Amino acid sequence: MNRSRLTLLAVSLATFMSYLDNNIVNVAIPAIERDLHLTTSGMEWIVSSYILVFAGLLLAGGRLADVWGRKRVFLIGLSIFTVASLAAGLAGSVDVLVGARTVQGLGAALLTPTTLAIISATFAEGRPRAAAVGLWSAVGALALAVGPLLGGVLSEYLSWGWIFLVNVPVGVVTLVLGATVIAESRDATSPRRFDVPGMLTSSAALFALTFALIEGHDRGWTSPMILGCFAVAAALGVAFVLVERRSTEPMVAMSLFRERVFTGGIVALMMWAFGLFGIYFFTSLYLQGVLGFSPTEAGAAFVPMALLMAAGAVISERVSHRIGAGRVVPVAMLMMAAGIASVSLLGADAGFWSLMPAFAVIGIGGGLTVPLTASVLDAMPRGEAGVASGIFNASREVAGLLGITVIGAVLTARQATLLAAGQAPVDAFLGGYRTGLFLAAALVAAGAVAAFVGLRATARRAGARPVELPTEPAVLAG
Repeated sequence: MNRSRLTLLAVSLATFMSYLDNNIVNVAIPAIERDLHLTTSGMEWIVSSYILVFAGLLLAGGRLADVWGRKRVFLIGLSIFTVASLAAGLAGSVDVLVGARTVQGLGAALLTPTTLAIISATFAEGRPRAAAVGLWSAVGALALAVGPLLGGVLSEYLSWGWIFLVNVPVGVVTLVLGATVIAESRDATSPRRFDVPGMLTSSAALFALTFALIEGHDRGWTSPMILGCFAVAAALGVAFVLVERRSTEPMVAMSLFRERVFTGGIVALMMWAFGLFGIYFFTSLYLQGVLGFSPTEAGAAFVPMALLMAAGAVISERVSHRIGAGRVVPVAMLMMAAGIASVSLLGADAGFWSLMPAFAVIGIGGGLTVPLTASVLDAMPRGEAGVASGIFNASREVAGLLGITVIGAVLTARQATLLAAGQAPVDAFLGGYRTGLFLAAALVAAGAVAAFVGLRATARRAGARPVELPTEPAVLAG
């Protein structure tokens, strides 16, 4: 096997690990809850802490790779991720586990932006690079498909710690392989000064907002701490915009948001991620806590959805070429919204096969949204493609985080109201679960409208120059 193929193997293995950790935890949450005696807030922080750090530092990770060298940052991120996985697998308390997940997010934030950059530097333009990116994308889809099942098997037959420990040998092998075969590369035109104020204000604003959303129910939405967090998040958000507008080398160019295709695509993608992350997380609790599925059965229930999502992604380019992304993406998002709403209508007596029609619609619809990414990036000037790609990926992660926290807050609030009214715990959970999923379905449908408005301009801009470095397709968010 030649050096370029070994390089592709190394970045694909790293991608598999980081994508896997976005969804392998969901099915194992009930086992972790029993072992560590978690509250609802604790359960959400195990997932949210990873996404929070990952999303907050994703843009900074890409800038570091361009300045310091992509191989160097790749190996640093992989090392951090692997060590943090070991710590998470051995954690004996929720504090240690959340801390390890936070460090995992840091490693992934350094690791993820470098993978496609390394592929671009390794493979020539045209068919060689396209084939490499295709294989890389397939690995991401595979992680999405096997993550819930693998999480269920490991947590049921070994222990939940193995969902993290499995990363260690893979990480060590990938580290040795990457250090041996990956050639160093960097962007000679990249600015040499980091936008530290922009990075700090954006990350702090996101953390304050997330803390308020997660802790709001337990502490009270009108408590001084929660209101203070919302105020801090709003103030830091405004400060971030002001800093970026005045910076000569901003982390995010505010001028990008004047582009209708870009802004509409960002809104649509955020709504997509909001619904998909939310249904993965809370439907895992529904399958095990209400329907009585084992962790393995719950993981297996998600596999057809993920495989159909991958199949939808494969055919999406052909479909989009024939009828246009401006039609395909809105219809696909409406399919997702209908599927999510259908899941929320199931009761305590649902079985495996009664879940499949709704899961199939969600999967196919999710896969057919892939042209959204290509349309947005094709509309961007070549010089702004990297920034646009970074914002696109960070927005997806932020929206996924908000999907978990907001749906969790709605679920908990509705559940508490029904319990106070005298309903049984299972019925109260179902009431909160349905309310949360109806909200997710409504927001995904709103995303379909944003996609329709934003992507109407793509046909008129078919002559735009293609970007040099493609970003990951939306189907691989997980």
